[in-house]
Amino acid sequence: MGSLGALLPIILMFVIFYFLLIRPQQKRQKQVRQMQSELQKGDTVVTIGGFHGLVHAIDENSVVLQAEDGTKLTYDRSAIREVKTAE
Repeated sequence: MGSLGALLPIILMFVIFYFLLIRPQQKRQKQVRQMQSELQKGDTVVTIGGFHGLVHAIDENSVVLQAEDGTKLTYDRSAIREVKTAE
């Protein structure tokens, strides 16, 4: 019974880490994957590098973004951080 008492704080610590760190991170990753899979032509997006652009074309794993001056850049779909909404 003494060994169970010694393991209880460690088990409790893992449970706390799960609910405070791991679970919220998994939810956030799920939201990001969903957002990246729902990208559409014409969406205004921001990349993880801070580039703001308009989605010009979408491939299975890449996205072509158009800058304001007409320059077109190709990014991996996973490089899209957020979709900006029209305000």
